[in-house]
Amino acid sequence: MNICPVCQIEIKGRSDKKYCSVYCKSAQQYQRRKVEEKQYYIIDKQLKTNRKILKAYNKSGLSTVRKEKLIGEGFDPKYFTHYWKNNKGQVYLFCYEYGFLKLQDSQKEKYLLVQWQEYMDT
Repeated sequence: MNICPVCQIEIKGRSDKKYCSVYCKSAQQYQRRKVEEKQYYIIDKQLKTNRKILKAYNKSGLSTVRKEKLIGEGFDPKYFTHYWKNNKGQVYLFCYEYGFLKLQDSQKEKYLLVQWQEYMDT
């Protein structure tokens, strides 16, 4: 009689079976990888946090927000998925489909928030 290491219930079926269900097997593997590859999960979590914050502050598709306001929410500009450079040479950093451009406006740092557009693919 084998016991599932995740949910602690009796396993039915083959004698060499280690988990009671596919869900338990997946959950165990996820937890193991999370410990082994901790830095990747930290990066992924921050990217998702950045995306959520950019989405929340960019309802119109083009907004300007003070840097300290975004940082206060947990935004970290060091984490981004890709970038796009416009004709003026300005580099927009993106977290998935939401992007930001650092601006300096009268002693205050701001971010211009944008959403990815089709013309940016070229």
